[in-house]
Amino acid sequence: MFVHNYAKKRTISPPFTTLSENHFMSNKSVPTATSKSSSFTSRLPLFIIVAILVALITYLQWPEAETQKSKYKRVVAVKMVPVVLAEFIESVEAVGTARANEQVVITSKYSDLVDAIYFDDGQSVKKGAVLVKLNNQEEVAKVNELTANLSESQAHLKRLTELLSSSATSKSLVEQQEAKTKAIEAQLVSANAKLNDLTIRAPFAGVLGFREVSKGAYIDAGDVITSLDDLSIIKVDFHLPERLLTHIHVGQQVTAVNSAYRNKEFIGKISAIDSRIDSSTRSIKVRAIISNKALKLHPGMLLNISVLLQVENILQLPESTIIPIENAHYVFLESEGKAVRKAIKIGRRHPGVVEVVSGLEEGDNVVVEGALKLRDGSDVSIIGQEEADTEEKSVTAKAGSKN
Repeated sequence: MFVHNYAKKRTISPPFTTLSENHFMSNKSVPTATSKSSSFTSRLPLFIIVAILVALITYLQWPEAETQKSKYKRVVAVKMVPVVLAEFIESVEAVGTARANEQVVITSKYSDLVDAIYFDDGQSVKKGAVLVKLNNQEEVAKVNELTANLSESQAHLKRLTELLSSSATSKSLVEQQEAKTKAIEAQLVSANAKLNDLTIRAPFAGVLGFREVSKGAYIDAGDVITSLDDLSIIKVDFHLPERLLTHIHVGQQVTAVNSAYRNKEFIGKISAIDSRIDSSTRSIKVRAIISNKALKLHPGMLLNISVLLQVENILQLPESTIIPIENAHYVFLESEGKAVRKAIKIGRRHPGVVEVVSGLEEGDNVVVEGALKLRDGSDVSIIGQEEADTEEKSVTAKAGSKN
């Protein structure tokens, strides 16, 4: 009985043990679930950040894609301009300094007192006008004395000549009197010349400068009294590259511009070309004359000179129609409501205008406004057409760099 009970206890023991183990295992499973929940919770902010980034990228990329799609679908409003055949004036520019046609500094040949002044600052005078008189009393007296001596000598010579004809005197006496008379005549000419030099006159018509002397002042020979400029014609000297020697000639038209008269052009012509080329600069000196009857130009002015080389009729376009891509040039045409990009070849340029060498014909309409918004095949709407300015007036192209 004791044994049986023991055996019974032994048989009951395993379920107790299993229950304990299951209970122990059940108790251990609770902390495992808690650990997994804690790990997910710690990673939750990372998931949220990733979701936000994905949403932000989608938001940023989505409108751009829509814009790119709609960009090719919208109609671009453009303005057109025709290719015109017009005069193209080719010229070369240079810089020169204005000079008076004639210019001189008025001085005195002799030292003396200023007796009278007959001009004002900046006065216009005619050729031969009296400007200044120096004290000439001594010279007047000498002229009078020589005039009297000459009259007496000539009378004595006449008597001796009459006597010689009747052989009442010798020929040598007559010859001596003739020499004496001629000497007095020469002295009188010299005295008159000095007397005239004491009266200072304008050598040519022109405009006087500032008066540098006063009445009663003593001046030495060579002292400056004033200046005189003939401003009816302005001369300007400038230099051109030697390569243009065969393109210029006497009588060729030139245009001059000065900063004092921005909207005024002065027309002249080439009057002379230097016979030598400067070996250091390889340039040739050219002189032009410009009519200045209104006296607007003054000596010393800086003039921008443009020399007309040639005039020819060529195809022209506004410079804004040209789209340069690398080494090529393109324009946009319109065909059935679509933009058509076309390659062209251009030539000489002038501010605002370019020569069309090939690729277009006269009358072809090209886009002048809105070209930068276009792609080949874009839908376009013409909102207006402009006539090129080159159809109404000629333009000037630069043939060389400014000198």
